Amino acid sequence: MKTTALSVLLLISVVFGSWAAKTPKHSKEKTNKTFVLVHGAWMAPYAWENVTKSLKKAGAKVIVVELPGHGSDTTAPQTLSLDVYKSKVADAINSTDGKVILVGHSLAGMIISAVAESYPDKIEKLIYVGAYLPTNGQSLLAIASTDAKSLLGPSLIPSADKLTLDVKHENIINIFCADSSPAVQALVLKNYKVEPAIPFTNPITLTSSNFGKVDKAYIHTLQDHVISIDVQNQMVIANGLKEVYSLDSSHTPFLSMPDKLANLLVKIAK
Repeated sequence: MKTTALSVLLLISVVFGSWAAKTPKHSKEKTNKTFVLVHGAWMAPYAWENVTKSLKKAGAKVIVVELPGHGSDTTAPQTLSLDVYKSKVADAINSTDGKVILVGHSLAGMIISAVAESYPDKIEKLIYVGAYLPTNGQSLLAIASTDAKSLLGPSLIPSADKLTLDVKHENIINIFCADSSPAVQALVLKNYKVEPAIPFTNPITLTSSNFGKVDKAYIHTLQDHVISIDVQNQMVIANGLKEVYSLDSSHTPFLSMPDKLANLLVKIAK
C-alpha cells in the first residue's frame, strides 16, 4: 500500500508539474492608465474596437478619437488641416484628469506629435504604431516622398480638385491589411472613405523644450506596405528614440493582432 500510495503521489506531482509548466506564471498585466487612441488615414474609430476591449479588460480607461472628415464625421475636406486634427485630439486629452498615454497610427503620428508640442504636460507618453514620426519642419508628404518601398504612393488617386486622395480599390487589402481575416478585410472595405489631402502637406513645428521632453516609444510594423521598415527606422533614428518594439504585422496590427497590440501598449505604458 505504501508503494502504491507513493506511486500515486509521484504521478500527481508529474502531471501537475507538467500542467504548471505550460500555464503562464502571471496573468495579463493590469493598468490604470488612460489611453487616447488616434486612427490614421483611410481609417476610423471602428479600427480600434478590439484593442479598446482588451485595454479595458486590463483596467485601462480608453478614449477613441474620431478625426474630422473620417468615420461618421462629414466635415468638408477643404476645411481640414493638421491643426484641425490637433484641436480634436487636444479636446480629448483635456477632457480627462491627469496625464494620458497618447497613441497614434500612421498619419496620427503627425497629429500626436503636434499635440505634444502644444500640450506636453498632459501627456505621459507618446506611442507611435507604424506611424509617421516627424522632425521639425517636416510634413507627412515630405516623409512619404522618400519611401521608395511603399506600395501606397503608386496606388493613390487624387481628386480633380486635389482635396481628397483615393486608393485603387483592388490594392486596398494588400496595402493596408493583408494579414487580417477575410471578415476584417470586408469590414475595412465597408468603412473605406477617401482621405482629406490637405493635412498631408502641412509642415509641423516641433521644439526640444516641448515635444522633446515627452517620453516616446515606437512600435515597428515589420510587414508594412504603407510605411516601409526602412523609413520607420530612419524616423526612429532621426528622433533619437531608444524605446522601440516590433510586431510582425501589416500596417494595421489593431485589426490583425489586437490582443498582442493591446498587451504591448500596456507593457509600454508601465
